[in-house]
Amino acid sequence: MKFRISRETLLQPLQHVIGVVERRQTLPVLSNVLIVAGDDRITMTATDLEVELVADIATAIGEPGEITIPARKLLDICRTLPDNAELDFSVAEDKAQIRSGRSRFTLSTLPATEFPSVEEINPVLSFAVSQAQLKRLIEKTHFSMAQQDVRYYLNGLLMEMQEGLLRCVATDGHRLALSEQDATISTGEIQQVIVPRKGIQELLRLLTDDADSNADIQVSNNHIRIQLPGLRFTSKLIDGRFPDYQRVLPKDPELRIVAERESLRQALIRTSILSNEKYRGIRMLLSPNLLRIQAHNPEQEEAEEEIEVQYSQADMEIGFNVNYILDALNVIEGEQVSIALTDANSSCLIRDTADERSQYVVMPMRL
Repeated sequence: MKFRISRETLLQPLQHVIGVVERRQTLPVLSNVLIVAGDDRITMTATDLEVELVADIATAIGEPGEITIPARKLLDICRTLPDNAELDFSVAEDKAQIRSGRSRFTLSTLPATEFPSVEEINPVLSFAVSQAQLKRLIEKTHFSMAQQDVRYYLNGLLMEMQEGLLRCVATDGHRLALSEQDATISTGEIQQVIVPRKGIQELLRLLTDDADSNADIQVSNNHIRIQLPGLRFTSKLIDGRFPDYQRVLPKDPELRIVAERESLRQALIRTSILSNEKYRGIRMLLSPNLLRIQAHNPEQEEAEEEIEVQYSQADMEIGFNVNYILDALNVIEGEQVSIALTDANSSCLIRDTADERSQYVVMPMRL
């Protein structure tokens, strides 16, 4: 195996795939990246057995071959070489040699036959959306995923596909985020898959804001595969049934507050400074056209903010985890937000008044 490649050509795809390489591995080969050279191109593959990333690079090949070498050591070598450096890569006697100018590195290798590969997926549904649209959907919902919940199906993001529509939903049992987008999907019935947290985090890192570049998505019974320019992402799916999120969305809440998003966000941030560090509870006191936000902590410290809002119903008091409200406000883009409530013991529904395609549900807290 032998090829010559510029530092920049190798570095970017290597940075793309390195995210799934865990620093501590049960299998030594999982710390390595699989390099396959042939047909004037190189493919680099990294996996943690749950998510697989494959980068494709066009370059002249001296001798074809395949080998696995330590991923992070290769990345560190590429990072520290000077700009526009040329690398001569060769493999002999179970060692990989990299030469560049006066630098020479010899790395240990493991056979390519030991590297685990994802079996070919048999897609039951294929469609394409722009990278910008997919990134937007994930950004607007991923923060509501659970972390290491015993209800394992909550430790991921639901992707729901139906005729002409792609919807993402995440919940940790205390709050829920939902966002949807028109998409050229042809399917007779609604399809649901749960993508694990690690896969969603990697996708978010790889997707760009390019509205002209597509993400080609294939969904099978066990995997989701997304083809991006020069990069292929494959993730196992979580085998479980996602909760019926439609039942969580408040139906026709009678009480409605309209507030300037940034004024509300800043008031919540300031009040939260003196909230209980563990429970993060804040109290909202509503009266006609006025919202008072209060917080206190075990040190007997208190904070209070007042902001003007559009509200015309009876006085009410309700408590929330301030982080959950702020997470929703941080991803809403419009100038005004609507907060709809049924009563002091029911969840609230937060939406952008100019775009109702994203919805956020937050359960109340007893304070």
